[in-house]
Amino acid sequence: MKRRKALVLTASLMGATIIGSEFFLTGCTNKYTETNLFTDSDINLLDEVGEVILPETELSPGGKKAKVGLFMKSIVTDCYNEKEQHIFKKGISELNRISQKNYSSKFLDLRQEQKFNMLVKLDGISRGNTDKDPMHFFSMMKQLTIWGYFTSEPGATEALRYIQIPGQFKGCIPYHKGDKAWA
Repeated sequence: MKRRKALVLTASLMGATIIGSEFFLTGCTNKYTETNLFTDSDINLLDEVGEVILPETELSPGGKKAKVGLFMKSIVTDCYNEKEQHIFKKGISELNRISQKNYSSKFLDLRQEQKFNMLVKLDGISRGNTDKDPMHFFSMMKQLTIWGYFTSEPGATEALRYIQIPGQFKGCIPYHKGDKAWA
């Protein structure tokens, strides 16, 4: 299975289990909203995390073009409770701490291969961490990257098949190997 296909399937499966979704889905106002939670450098780092998770290819844009960092900022600020916000914000510092420890450099200054290897290790740790604490900062970042990417204009119109104003309903459309999923 190709990586993009796996991410599309993961995104559709995670729809109801995204951390902070209760505020988003109910339209409630988050009483924990802190307006100065993220700096511009935090958003740049989150964009870079998004680009490593969903890199730009010849066929589709990457996480940076989809501006997943701004999406994460909006969801964490508006939809996460205080505990979730703390975990996420601490995770940004943790990324740089781990990067400094392993590579003697900040995450943004690493080579692409180093960023990828570091995020793969964090993904493994976050998957094994579910019994102790289901909210690992990297799980949050990964979920928000996928959600933000596939709901962004570049993600929906360039990575997926998209018809702005659909015509008639066609219940059975032939699938050809290599076709994109529908937005």
